[in-house]
Amino acid sequence: MRRIFPILATLLLAACSCEEARPVQQPVVDLKSDRLYNRAAFVPPQCYTKTEDAAGEAHNPCYVCHQASIPPNFVDDADLQLTFAFSETTRVNRWSNLFVDRRPAMARISDEAILSYVRTSNYLDERGSNLLAAKLAAPPAAWDVDGDGRWGGWIPDVAFRFDERGFDIGADGVPTGWRAFAYHPFPGTFWPTNGSLGDALVRLPAAYRQDETGAYDRGIYEVNLAIAEAFAARRDVASPPTVERRHGVDLDGDGALGVASLVRYRHTPGRLDLNYLGGAQAIGARDPTRVAPGLLPQGTEFAHSVRYLDVVDGKPRMAARMKELRYMRKAGWVTWARLESQAHNEAVEKENTPEAVRRFGGTAEYGIGNRAGWTMQAFIEDARGELRPQSREEHASCIGCHSGIGATTDSVFSFVRKLPADSWRGGWYHWTQRGLAGVGEPVRGDGQGEYAHYLEHNGAGDEFRSNAEVRTRFFDETGKLTAEARATLRRDVEALLLPSAARALQLDKAYKLVVEEQSFVRGRDAVLAPAENVHRELPAGEEAQPTGVEAVLPGPWHGRTAAAARQVVAAE
Repeated sequence: MRRIFPILATLLLAACSCEEARPVQQPVVDLKSDRLYNRAAFVPPQCYTKTEDAAGEAHNPCYVCHQASIPPNFVDDADLQLTFAFSETTRVNRWSNLFVDRRPAMARISDEAILSYVRTSNYLDERGSNLLAAKLAAPPAAWDVDGDGRWGGWIPDVAFRFDERGFDIGADGVPTGWRAFAYHPFPGTFWPTNGSLGDALVRLPAAYRQDETGAYDRGIYEVNLAIAEAFAARRDVASPPTVERRHGVDLDGDGALGVASLVRYRHTPGRLDLNYLGGAQAIGARDPTRVAPGLLPQGTEFAHSVRYLDVVDGKPRMAARMKELRYMRKAGWVTWARLESQAHNEAVEKENTPEAVRRFGGTAEYGIGNRAGWTMQAFIEDARGELRPQSREEHASCIGCHSGIGATTDSVFSFVRKLPADSWRGGWYHWTQRGLAGVGEPVRGDGQGEYAHYLEHNGAGDEFRSNAEVRTRFFDETGKLTAEARATLRRDVEALLLPSAARALQLDKAYKLVVEEQSFVRGRDAVLAPAENVHRELPAGEEAQPTGVEAVLPGPWHGRTAAAARQVVAAE
């Protein structure tokens, strides 16, 4: 018996060692499934915010998304600032990750471990080769939704090698067509202080990058990007000096064909006052409605990587690791008239059938459409931290923001928020080349600072009012925005946008736990503690519950572009 016990002990130890060494079963998301955990996945978590605090004071973060829109965005949903207009299905908040307490698990992750993780790229390998594109070239069977043996969606082709003008250059030295631009981050959740730092890149179709012979012409491309910005934002935009006579286009609107360094925005319905150059010139000549205010050319693409926060020398910055890689392509052309008709029909449908839940199609392989001509596709981390396609339900989060709200311009947030020409490199750069240090906040149409205006009316630096760090930095003991904070924002927004090093690492840890769970359908916000200022469920009933907000706030661009838009609508 004495000899048997050591043998049994040895066997038991061996069994335990094998169990510990056995790979942990990783959660797997079924990309081919059409089943939805959350039928209201297109309603963002922020929409469930408790706008009234315990003292009965109302906070209004809603206006940044829901506002009197500027045509050709005809959604005009400013009324949603006043009421929670939820259906029987959407009134239940299924973003349950907001209420999970992950603090014990976060405490078990060391600062060194999370820094090592976020500093390891999951998009490029050590030689700069594209890991995701290589995998999509021969996609795993689990990703091949239609079973044809190939990847039918976007194959990411951003090299993330930017020159001094923000142009992306491939490893072969050839421009990819992508160009990075710096922009003022959208107020609230999208500020880096709330968990992520995201970039933005734009690419116009091939004809807009070429001369009349079809050859790539960087000068023409730069001017066409300036024209696209002018039409999207309805403002004059600086451009490289251009000999107008060569193209027969009066860019600066001075009535003569000289050398122009400015694209002067102007538009008369039915007339081609301003046209694109090079190979794209024929597009507008054939159909002047294709050169329209508030609309980007068909075939325009946007790429947007959402990153963790790295910390270097005590200061947060963009990490190498991506949380997500998002993509939009304007696959179809939708006219002003059709956009107006569509918005009207959707409003009537909502009025007649308030209990109806928005329907959406799409797949993990091909992405999802937003009814305004755009197709959206995104990749997200799997449990090991490698990028994978998002499921159909995970894609629904895209249409929640890029469709059906008043704040966007041609379904896009970032392009009209590009930094102006007097910024470093004219605003054409990537965050890895320079941050926002020394950049002042954007100015609203009414002359107020946009970020100060948001803080004042929301009383916090995020919709959930959970960012204690911003509250301490910018508000006094009574909850009022300080005069010093206003002055700071006028000259340097980094003081607001970047968290402390300690907060940045905690946000990284919180999000990584969600990645390990693969529980994105229950929410993907980095939450440091269970949310207190969020409804778990709105009351049932036919009448929409009031938010407590008494007055509708206009969007940031009203007074600057709305008048020009009204003139166009009246003329048409």
